[in-house]
Amino acid sequence: MKKIIYSLPLLIVMSACGGTDNGNGGTGTEPTSNAATGTESTATAQDPASKKGIGKFTDVKIAPTMDAAMSDAGIKIYDVKCASCHKLTDERLVGPGWKGVTERRTPEWVMNFSTNVDEMLTKDPEAQALLEICLVRMPNQNLSDDDARHIYEFMRKNDGVK
Repeated sequence: MKKIIYSLPLLIVMSACGGTDNGNGGTGTEPTSNAATGTESTATAQDPASKKGIGKFTDVKIAPTMDAAMSDAGIKIYDVKCASCHKLTDERLVGPGWKGVTERRTPEWVMNFSTNVDEMLTKDPEAQALLEICLVRMPNQNLSDDDARHIYEFMRKNDGVK
């Protein structure tokens, strides 16, 4: 019994944030990793449907300009649920940095990953490639659909969308 108690903190740390994103931009290409930054570059083509990931989000409409109210809600969620594992730069912490994520990934992929982590890590090749780089699974943060959309809008702001 003592071994289980002593190893529980290690298990929690090992199952911490594996990454929301830092890959190939949802371009439908197979990633190759850069171990120094935890980033990936693209190599060969895959099925374009993989750009959206696996989950309920199949057609997210994004305005050309940023929604400040959504972004403000997103930063609050980031501060509580994401900041301990993800930096806003391209530097990897536990999970990959968020800089440029909205340029590399579709809104559907990001929102599906945010709300459907376990299935994405099991079935989505791009999510699996991120797991190979980060070596830890992102925990299910129990985000609502609105939470995921707000975080995506905050990511857009972080990427310089006005």
